[in-house]
Amino acid sequence: MILPRSWAVVLEMFRPVFRRRGTFTLFTVLATGMVAQIGRRTVVGMLSGARMAGTISFHAACRFFSQAVWDVDRLGLIAARLIVERLVGENEPITVVVDDTLFKRWGRKVHHAFWTHDGAAQGGKGIARGNRWVVAGIVVRLPFCTAPVCLPVLFRLWAGKGTASPVELAGELLGLIAAQFGGRRVHGVGDAAYHGKPLLVPHTTWTTRLPANAALYDLAPPRTGRRGRPALKGARLGKPAAVAGGANWKKVNVYRYGRTESIRLAQVPCVWYGSFGNAAGRCVLVREEDSTKPYDLALFTMDETVAATEVVERYAVRWSIEPSNATGKQQMGVGQARNRLRKAVERTVPFGMLMQSMVIVWYAQHGYHPDDVLGRRLAEPWYDSKAEPSFEDMIAKLRRTLTTARFNADRPGHVDPDLLRDYALACAAAAA
Repeated sequence: MILPRSWAVVLEMFRPVFRRRGTFTLFTVLATGMVAQIGRRTVVGMLSGARMAGTISFHAACRFFSQAVWDVDRLGLIAARLIVERLVGENEPITVVVDDTLFKRWGRKVHHAFWTHDGAAQGGKGIARGNRWVVAGIVVRLPFCTAPVCLPVLFRLWAGKGTASPVELAGELLGLIAAQFGGRRVHGVGDAAYHGKPLLVPHTTWTTRLPANAALYDLAPPRTGRRGRPALKGARLGKPAAVAGGANWKKVNVYRYGRTESIRLAQVPCVWYGSFGNAAGRCVLVREEDSTKPYDLALFTMDETVAATEVVERYAVRWSIEPSNATGKQQMGVGQARNRLRKAVERTVPFGMLMQSMVIVWYAQHGYHPDDVLGRRLAEPWYDSKAEPSFEDMIAKLRRTLTTARFNADRPGHVDPDLLRDYALACAAAAA
């Protein structure tokens, strides 16, 4: 299979994960097929997208997910190192966003398919049946995008009630990333559902949203020297609304969601004893300029070294994982493979989400050109406000690169930028 050198270099980084050369070859074919396929991304669809359905057996491709020897975590950690080395500054902290999402599945024999919470479910119950995945992604800032971008790297499949909770799985993923990047600062961020002692991972911090009924306490007082166990927490501060009533508010400017805004901000050192034990933290309260509420947003962070404005901006980047999950399901077709065996289920979704991350890495390193947005606006003039490339533009650029490499017989693997343009002109002339 002829590949452009830029894409082959990205996939070559994953070779150490696979023991056999044939397994790595299958990985290359299926990864390329998942990117190139514009229809359903089933296993057959991946082979068809790579134009190898007549060469490689369907059963061999299925065995790649269900039986072959390779580890999803190793694949994800190599992707994480690739992302950090190429898209995160050397002295910048690593921001890890964690959330869970549901890939709908039916059938009694599908591994770990349950009725569980689904944030996108219609109706009042908010539940659906499928595989519930906890996803950890690294947030990067690309020079051609105003909003931060989340690149999924590590995954855990929830095994149902009575097993490790999503919070415990999130702590496990955060620990893997922290161990991979020893010496680097790692900041974890999650929504209000992600709080608890499993998230107290050494050499990391955690920032989450406080629920309205959270009970906060003052920091533990110093030891008195008397006999008995020392106090683990101070006086009760109350719920966030009570803390907001006696807080010292200041007007500050923060950059969040693509714009700079003026807000009121207050912070109080405290202990969230019910969730994080006696670990010291801060309650950061946010009130909008025109708000009449005691507060609009309450955050709890274990990071005591940065300003409160940076805590608010850090929590704002948590939203980047939501469009990332939506992109995986809608544009990458992750979850469309109809496998049901344990290894196949545990590998297929992470495989697809990692390929989504690799498309962004490839585009940032090799594919971006300032004329990409201009070309899209000329082709589709109704996008008059389009100012930066979307994921659809990134994967379309990679697909065109794969096509030109395949049809460029003079120099296989090298892209001729005029080939597709000349082909389009020839088609237009034939139609005239």
